[in-house]
Amino acid sequence: MPSVALAEVAGFLDDYLAVSRFPDYPNALNGVQVESSGPIRRVAAAVDASQAVIDQAKDWADLFIVHHGLFWGGLQPLTGRHFDRVRALVETNTALYSAHLPLDAHAEVGNSAVLARKLGFENLEPFGHFQGATVGWQGVVDAPLEALAHSLEEATGSRTQILPGGPEHVRTAAVVTGSGASALAEAAAAGLDLLVTGEAQHHHAIDAAELGVSVVLGGHYATETWGVKALARLLEQRFGIEARFVDSPTGL
Repeated sequence: MPSVALAEVAGFLDDYLAVSRFPDYPNALNGVQVESSGPIRRVAAAVDASQAVIDQAKDWADLFIVHHGLFWGGLQPLTGRHFDRVRALVETNTALYSAHLPLDAHAEVGNSAVLARKLGFENLEPFGHFQGATVGWQGVVDAPLEALAHSLEEATGSRTQILPGGPEHVRTAAVVTGSGASALAEAAAAGLDLLVTGEAQHHHAIDAAELGVSVVLGGHYATETWGVKALARLLEQRFGIEARFVDSPTGL
């Protein structure tokens, strides 16, 4: 079975995702979060670095690639469930690499771009400004709102919800996966009919109606499986190593 050094995989991902040049939350800690000493033959891709995910693949994988890493709680003692996750990785000599906003934004393997293409959006352009960068994509489409919501439901396997505001027939739309409803005002300013995202707060339903932009919610988790899956396929093709997706939905 082909193998590759962790440093080579991590160096490729750092460059490909422009990790060092991309702004993010301080606790994202994009890049290698846990090192390992052995060669990388198998990669497990997942949305979250949860105990459930680690337990599913720690004895199979040499490397986890995740969207949400280990340190969202910030500086904290290495005790309790935080210690349990790190110990499981160290004891099985399994590395962990995390990519948050760099993976949301990427033009080829990013959550938003992959999902936008899946929904049939064309002429994609960057959209959704956050911390000095764009994390989503906008494009043109020609479909009824209900049909797009159904397409999202089929793509994700997750129930969708419509917050009405825009026209019943959509011609311009954007995707900002995860917690992207905060981009509603930007969508309105850009003259878009629709914003596709994962989740929203109560006030976003009012914002959608008053701004004239519909929102389709597909679930935070369900809209953010695309990037890690695409990265896993990319690593298979580039290095000849085996990769699989570890599904652990939260229902949100």
